Parts: sequence; C-alpha cells; structure tokens
Amino acid sequence: MKIVIQLVLWVVIGVLGYMVFNSINGPVKFNKVKQARYAKAVENLRDIRTAQLAHRTITGRFEKNPEKLIAFIDTAKFTLTQRRDSSFIRFNKVLKIDEPRDTVVIDTLGYASVKDSLFKTGSHKNMMKVPIQGVDSKFELDAGYINKNDLRIPVFEAKVSKEVLLHDQDKDLLAQEKEVVSVDGVDGPYLLVGSMTDVKTSGNWPRTYGANDQ
Repeated sequence: MKIVIQLVLWVVIGVLGYMVFNSINGPVKFNKVKQARYAKAVENLRDIRTAQLAHRTITGRFEKNPEKLIAFIDTAKFTLTQRRDSSFIRFNKVLKIDEPRDTVVIDTLGYASVKDSLFKTGSHKNMMKVPIQGVDSKFELDAGYINKNDLRIPVFEAKVSKEVLLHDQDKDLLAQEKEVVSVDGVDGPYLLVGSMTDVKTSGNWPRTYGANDQ
C-alpha cells in the first residue's frame, strides 16, 4: 500500500511539474512564434504602404482593389521633374511701365518605372498574401476618403487579424494578445497600417519590427 501511495505521489508531482513548466514555457514559446510571424507580416504591410503612397503620388488617391494595386506597380511611371527659378517682364497698365516678375518653372525631365524604383525584387507580387505557412489568407484592404477641415482627403487601411497570424497557438494566450495595450506591443486585435478614420499612413507595430511610418 505504501508503494502504491508513493507511485501516486510521484505521478502527481510529475503532473504538477509539467504544468508548472508548461505555464512558464508556454508564453515564452508563444512570444517567439508571435514575434517571428509579426515581423513577416510587417514586411508585407510596409510594401503595401509603399505601393499605396506611390499610387497616391501619381493618381491622387489610394487603391482599394488589391489586384489593381499590384497591376499599377507593374505598369505605372513616376514623372521626373525639376524646379527652377525664372523671371519675366509684365507690363503694368496702371504705371505704364514694364515690371520684372519672379516665377518657378517646372520642367519634365523624363519618367521612371514605379516597379524599378521601389520593387526591384518583385516583392509586390505577394505583398497581399499573409506570409505564414499553413495560412491561406490575404490582408484586408480598404481605401476611400474622409472629410477633415472641409477637405476631402484620401485614406487607406491594410490589416490582418492576430487570430489569423496565430491561428495554431494557445487560445488563452491569443485572447490575451488581442487585448494588448502597450507601447512595446501591437495594440488591439489587428496588425495594421493606415486608417479609414484618420489621416495617417503609419502602422500600429513598435519599431522593434521596423519603421512604422514613412
């Protein structure tokens, strides 16, 4: 009977030891996976932002259709310009004299491919795909306009749910991660760049994952 009790105690000790180890090691493992996957997702979000800013520079607006945004990168060209000071003579009808006037002349020097300028490696081709093995999802993309101070301003937003990025991780730790509010973490349930309610093109990740603005 004594031996049986000892065996039961050893089993209980073993189970408790495993639970303690798992309670410590679980969050450590979760954070390693999280950081690696967030870093990959941030690379794509930064590419999406670069593509959107190029689109706005050339067209004056952001693009909400992912396929059109990728096609734009493949075909669009930047206009290369040069600003130079100049002057001219204007006749003053009141004073009856010629007056010199200063002006700025913008010369078109040529054109440069958006793809060759910003995406030489072709990374834009897969920027809309969530870069996590075993995940067949795409970043959510939206674009439009908001009114600020009587101005109609173009905005965009690209995002992916933490639940998608960490789909195979501990559900309790995932639930905690979705509620994060921290300067060193990614706030809220999404990893995102831009905003559909505010005029900004920054991301919500800390700089440990790379520059979050441009």
